[in-house]
Amino acid sequence: MSDTFLWYVTRGAGAVSLVLLSGVVILGLLSTMRVQATGWPRFLTTGLHRNLALTAVVFLVLHIVTAVVDPFTHLGWGALIPFTSYYRTFWLGLGAIAFELLLAIVITSLVRGFLGHRAWRAVHWLAYGSWPVAVVHGFGTGTDVWAAWFIVLAGLCVGAVLIVAAWRLLARPVNPLHAPQATFRGSVQKRELP
Repeated sequence: MSDTFLWYVTRGAGAVSLVLLSGVVILGLLSTMRVQATGWPRFLTTGLHRNLALTAVVFLVLHIVTAVVDPFTHLGWGALIPFTSYYRTFWLGLGAIAFELLLAIVITSLVRGFLGHRAWRAVHWLAYGSWPVAVVHGFGTGTDVWAAWFIVLAGLCVGAVLIVAAWRLLARPVNPLHAPQATFRGSVQKRELP
C-alpha cells in the first residue's frame, strides 16, 4: 500500500467521520426533544441515531488505523495515549481523547442492560464533550484545514449541530404524555356534553 493511498484514506475517513458524528449528535439532540413527524415516528430517529453511530465508529477506526500505519507519520499505536505522540502532539492528543470518550460511550451502550439507564445516560453525556474535541482535532491536525471543501464541510457540520443544540436549549421541556393527555381530555369533554 502506498503512502499516498493511506494519506487519502486517512483524510477521507476523517472527513466522513466528522459528517457522521455530527449527524449522530444532531439525531441524539432530536431524540431528547422527542421530535417526530407524520410518516417519521420517533423510533426511526432513535434507530437511525444508533446505526449512524456504529457507522461513524467504523469510519473512525479506519481513520485511526490508516493514520497509525502510515509510514509518513510513524505514529505507532502509542499515539492512542493522549499527548504522547511526537507528531502534532497537542492535536493528536485531542483526537485520542475524543476517541476514548467515544469508545466509553460505545462500550456502555453495548452493555446498557447491565448498567441501568441512569449510569448509561451519565456516560452518554460524554458525547457532548467528544464531538467538539474531535472537531478541534480536525482543525489542528487536518492537512486540508484551509481547503475550501473542508471549510464548507466543517462549517455545515458545526453550524447544524449548533442550530439544533440552540433549539434544544431554548425549547420548552417536552411532556411525553402531552398527546395522550390531550386525547383523553377531549374524549372526557365529549362525554360530558349533553
